[in-house]
Amino acid sequence: MNKIYRLLTFVLMFTPLISWATHERAAEITYKYINGLTYQIKLVTYTYTPSPADRDNLQIYWGDGTSNIVPRTLKLDLPDDIRKNEYVTQHTFPGPGSYFISMEDPNRNYGVINVPNSVNVPIYVETKLIISPFLGQPNNSPVLLNPPIDKGCVGSPFVHNPGAYDPDGDSLSYKLVTCRGAQGLPIPGYFLPQAINGVSIDSVTGDFVWDSPILQGEYNIAILIEEWRNGIKIGSVIRDMQIIILTCNNTPPVIDPVPDTCVEAGVFLQIPVRATDAQGNNITLSATGGPFLTNPNPAQFITTTGSSPLTVNFEWQTSCNHVRKQPYQVNVKAVDNGTPVNLVDFESFSIKVVAPAPKNLTATATGNNIALIWNKSFCQEAVGYKIYRRSGFYGYNPSHCETGVPAYTGYSLIKTQAGINDTILIDDNGGNGLTHGINYCYMVIAYFPDGAESYASNEACAALKRDVPIITHVTILETNSIVGSDSVKWSKPTELDFGQVPGPFRYLIYRGMGIAPASFQLVDSTNSINDTLWKDNLLNTQQNAYSYKIELWNVDLANRFLVGSTQRASSVFLTLTPGDKRLKLNWQFNVPWFNTKYTIYRKNPVTLLFDSVGTSISSKYTDYGLVNGQNYCYMIKAMGHYTIGNITDPLINYSQIACGEPNDQEGPCAPILTVMPSCDSMYNRLNWSLIDSCSDDIAKYQIWYKSRQSDDLQLIKTIVGRQNLSFIHLVNQSLSGCYAVIAIDSNQNAGPMSNIVCNEVDTCSAYKLPNVFTPNGDGVNDVFIPYPYKFVEKVDMKIYNRWGVLVYETTNPDINWDGKDKSSHQYCSDGVYFYVCEVFLPRLADEYSYGIRGTITLLRGK
Repeated sequence: MNKIYRLLTFVLMFTPLISWATHERAAEITYKYINGLTYQIKLVTYTYTPSPADRDNLQIYWGDGTSNIVPRTLKLDLPDDIRKNEYVTQHTFPGPGSYFISMEDPNRNYGVINVPNSVNVPIYVETKLIISPFLGQPNNSPVLLNPPIDKGCVGSPFVHNPGAYDPDGDSLSYKLVTCRGAQGLPIPGYFLPQAINGVSIDSVTGDFVWDSPILQGEYNIAILIEEWRNGIKIGSVIRDMQIIILTCNNTPPVIDPVPDTCVEAGVFLQIPVRATDAQGNNITLSATGGPFLTNPNPAQFITTTGSSPLTVNFEWQTSCNHVRKQPYQVNVKAVDNGTPVNLVDFESFSIKVVAPAPKNLTATATGNNIALIWNKSFCQEAVGYKIYRRSGFYGYNPSHCETGVPAYTGYSLIKTQAGINDTILIDDNGGNGLTHGINYCYMVIAYFPDGAESYASNEACAALKRDVPIITHVTILETNSIVGSDSVKWSKPTELDFGQVPGPFRYLIYRGMGIAPASFQLVDSTNSINDTLWKDNLLNTQQNAYSYKIELWNVDLANRFLVGSTQRASSVFLTLTPGDKRLKLNWQFNVPWFNTKYTIYRKNPVTLLFDSVGTSISSKYTDYGLVNGQNYCYMIKAMGHYTIGNITDPLINYSQIACGEPNDQEGPCAPILTVMPSCDSMYNRLNWSLIDSCSDDIAKYQIWYKSRQSDDLQLIKTIVGRQNLSFIHLVNQSLSGCYAVIAIDSNQNAGPMSNIVCNEVDTCSAYKLPNVFTPNGDGVNDVFIPYPYKFVEKVDMKIYNRWGVLVYETTNPDINWDGKDKSSHQYCSDGVYFYVCEVFLPRLADEYSYGIRGTITLLRGK
């Protein structure tokens, strides 16, 4: 009786386990915005059909401290003992915030190879919902269009794509994560499926590739799909899916690559998709993706079965409703009719629908402004226009997928105009008026609520009417603190309306001190419209720059008025900064034309003439190889132009003469430092190089170091001799540390610090574990220990048997497991054990850890 009682007790104990035993295969949670704080939540699970653990209800946790029992809304039995279940409900969240919507259900189906003791491991999935007013429009999760159950063959590449489509047009990224179990924690002992050539997922397309399965059976993987809007993560979905691998003599079909493309809204797009099968099996081609869900005008791809090769056309009559910033992704699936399993290939390609360019842009000069007019956008969904401007025609011809106005064209955004009916802009340069002598060119684009941009319009150019004088020269004639002089030139108006401006005329000449003076004073006038050259005398051009503007007046006694004025223009003012055997030249100016090239002249002490010593396209130059204490004098020739025709070109203007003496009051240039760790010898080797142009006088180097990120650098070594360009730093505890080098010259001038190079201890990859040990008492390999290591402070080691039961744990980095169970203290049986180990290392910022996991084979033998 006692034996029978014990047998019944054993059966009763494990009856619940059997009832759960072959149940959950795959699951995911998605959501859709309804209104306010209310969202529709859909939980989809795939289960083992014969299992008695059939769920009419499941509990969903909302992430706000509450949960609900949600009834099943769909029950669909599929081939191969697979049942699809849907649980759909609505939930109102308490307010803005981040919510992790989750479901945990015991248990997974029996025999999942990469989930130890899967029959006793729950399935857990979660989805992150962010409710925030800063997101703009409320967010909907991606919709996963391909089911999370798939099959493959041993030795053949397996491919899966979740077919994620984001209804809001947000961008998506993909990564593999660890499957989760009880309480949402990573499953102990879980590992990615084993492959001949590896397992990977494309972070952009979502293509999961397992190349190729080694062992038949069932496997589970988890894919994290993250949503991004304007570079910010706004939500995520975890898909826990199952892959069934069988032994079969078959290879999957192959879909020819389909290139990504762009299409102008309103254009009919047709793309042929071709698949072949090496065994000559029939192929079924189908497709999923965002284009098939658009309304109106969804794309068409007729699911077709036929012999290899098989071609089906993707067709889409695009419209302005389809315009969005992110491209649409299309996932094509090819399935053969091989036995015993139909194999699959996926091919993903993207399509970006672009709005047509605004048409017929024109530019017309009106006074000091330019009026722009263009046709209303073809797409009513546009919300406004962006207007760009540059000086001079570019000749922009956008590539097929190039939207907006790229920065490389030299165009700058000058106005964003809301409303697509507003198709006129008066460009007055922000109220300051435009500049005479400049050929202004424009392009316009339409933009959309999500930030999508149309193709760019035609380029339209215009220049202001030449009905005012245009200043062309302010050049230094004489450098002197008392009797210096400037020469000022301007171009007379050539498009005066003498009916409105009859004359006679007079130019009034105004001067201000400095590059950008706050005020100007009238200093002279001329008597003729043809008198366009004036000399300004008795100036301190040695210490000051001067600016000028010219006004044209109609000076009839009965009708005196200002016709117009030039822009302000200054002389070029040169300053020198002494250095060791060099002088740094910088020059400033404020002119309405474009200076594009500069010639640097230095006075020859023998001939007393100024010789050219170099050129520059920026307003600075350094003259090297000089003698400290010797006086050198320089001047600059600036060459520029306006962008209209019939005006002097180039415009040549000279700076004043500036003199100075180089002297050694600055240290050498910063060395360029590299650091190489030696893991075996426990030292860091520092090497540095020098910039040839400023490293002649170096007497020694200082080595600076800190072991922690939060510490200050400390001087640890001084090395004498310019030629000594390396240092070995012996360490005791850790290779972690930060280094810098300072070069010092013979006059004890310290240069700037080099780049700071930080080295981390984990670059040595010090901690490795064997995969087998033999605790049989023969004195060889009786204890499970790591290979020789350095720098590890501690570990968190947990070892599980194949049922997921913890048999050993330790924080000792030496581990020292003798093969005994931690609870019973009895020897564990031979077999494969799973470990999860967190390795802790000292790093620069704080303690650092990383995880390793794997298997241990315990072989005791006889």
